[in-house]
Amino acid sequence: MVFCMRRINRHVALALGAAAIVAAAYAATPPPDQRHRLSMATAYAALVFVAASLWLGPWNVLRRRPNPVSFHLRRDVGIWAGLLALLHTGIGLTVHLRGRMWMYFFRKLHPLSLQKTLFGFANYTGLVAALLFLMLLLLSNDISLRSLGTRKWKWLQRWIYLAFGLTIAHSIAYQVVETRHLAWVVVFAACVLGVIAVQIAGFVRWRS
Repeated sequence: MVFCMRRINRHVALALGAAAIVAAAYAATPPPDQRHRLSMATAYAALVFVAASLWLGPWNVLRRRPNPVSFHLRRDVGIWAGLLALLHTGIGLTVHLRGRMWMYFFRKLHPLSLQKTLFGFANYTGLVAALLFLMLLLLSNDISLRSLGTRKWKWLQRWIYLAFGLTIAHSIAYQVVETRHLAWVVVFAACVLGVIAVQIAGFVRWRS
């Protein structure tokens, strides 16, 4: 019972944290397009949570703390990262080309022609990343861990690194397409470089 309450309290705290980041990013995005503001807000909230989930494991290694295959704090942060990423995907697909969502991926339907532009690249990488986040979200429970076994479950969980790489590519492409302000670029770079730095440091400590 105490464990359940602790986990519920953690999810409440994570939900409040996510809401606070979304609200701050929404307020920092120029009006009046509300869909674009929500897309930006959920994108950066998802980025922060993904970065945090990738930061926790190496941080345990650096502090010489136990770093099990799965621990609830990292899993819960990852759950909110996945939810925010999927929410961003749903909103983002309504920002541009309203009423013609297919044009995010195809220039023409007859004959079928792919969107072979930087805009298309941004959308393809974002879509694959979203599907990976969905898979990881569905695996983030004890039932999946027990049924798949530790080794296979952990192998599937490592797809987060590909999802993060695709997220970086998607974000950079959209920063170019939309000519983002420097402040957004700085926040993005800080999150990405922070993850890379702690991952490298954790790997070096683990090897030593």
